[in-house]
Amino acid sequence: MIKRSISIAGHRTSIALEAEFWAGIEAVAAAHALPLPLMIKRIDEQRTAANLSSAIRVAVLDWYRSGNSA
Repeated sequence: MIKRSISIAGHRTSIALEAEFWAGIEAVAAAHALPLPLMIKRIDEQRTAANLSSAIRVAVLDWYRSGNSA
């Protein structure tokens, strides 16, 4: 588990994800030509899960399931 502190919408938050999910969300952000904090902000704004880390994992899984790759 890797914990990172990121600024989202003007506030700092800590997110703990497995290394594979950090790599995945970085690939998603790169594919959308977005900085990582902005990609995470978008996931945060659209999430239905109570936990941001879980929402990020689901977003990465959905992206790979849709046939995208880094």
